[in-house]
Amino acid sequence: MTPLPRFHKIAVLLGGVSAEREVSLNSGRFCAAALREEGYEVVEIDPKTSDLAAQLNRVKPDAVFNALHGRWGEDGCVQGLLEVLGLAYTHSGVLASALAMHKQRAKDVFRAAGLPVVNSIVVDRRQAAQTHLMAPPYVIKPVNEGSSVGVFIVREGDNRPPESLGRDDWTLSDEMMVEEYVPGRELSIGVMGGRALAVTEITTSHSFYDYEAKYSEGGSKHVIPAPIPQTVMERAMALAEQAHAALGCRGVTRTDLRYDDSTDAHRLILLEVNTQPGMTKTSLVPEQAAFAGFSYGALCRWIVEDASCGR
Repeated sequence: MTPLPRFHKIAVLLGGVSAEREVSLNSGRFCAAALREEGYEVVEIDPKTSDLAAQLNRVKPDAVFNALHGRWGEDGCVQGLLEVLGLAYTHSGVLASALAMHKQRAKDVFRAAGLPVVNSIVVDRRQAAQTHLMAPPYVIKPVNEGSSVGVFIVREGDNRPPESLGRDDWTLSDEMMVEEYVPGRELSIGVMGGRALAVTEITTSHSFYDYEAKYSEGGSKHVIPAPIPQTVMERAMALAEQAHAALGCRGVTRTDLRYDDSTDAHRLILLEVNTQPGMTKTSLVPEQAAFAGFSYGALCRWIVEDASCGR
């Protein structure tokens, strides 16, 4: 028997002002529709300006489903506002959100917890554009963006880093993380309530799993369960659970790993944890939830009913 809901009126935050606005609009619209089908009263709010607090005070929701992605919506800022307003909200709290969004700070936490990460440094983008700061191959990415926005792979034989990093019309963060490139396969693991759902392998015909590969039709393929040895699958799921716990995450997260099976070591390297993963019906976490026996509506309902303050 499905338990009675704790909440009735839900405000779904979607869109926002980050580079991931379009992704968030898609996630939020799917979530809002599913929650309506589950019997909730739903109000969609697109916080494009600084009056989010006023909008929430007018709506007076019982809980907030935060479907924002990227900076401001996913980095602890909106979470802090919701804490001040005393509104129950979904996903992770202020500290976990801020840590996970800052890739280098998250790595510090993972390293302290004994989880496998590669070496990296944080530099100004103009410095990263001038010369190789580590031997190729390596990766350059904004330290606080998601969805592979602004990510470059510098290959062996490349004479210099991407010149676009030094351009005046650059619109992303000036802080860039330069990290060792890990060869191998892309794995992703959803964690729901502290328990890993499944392991998906992501393949793409693109040079890597970039923004276009993630969101364009046919840009990537999700294989679930991943065709990897059982021992590796169990280790990957354990790493995702440990990363979720190390950051102090709540609700649903998604952990991205690289699986390097080019040597006998079969090493797994932790890349990052996404505290507010994509929520279209074909996104990774809803696919894994379905694999674990949760319908899309049931997943959205679980996320809402998990909402609280003081996360």
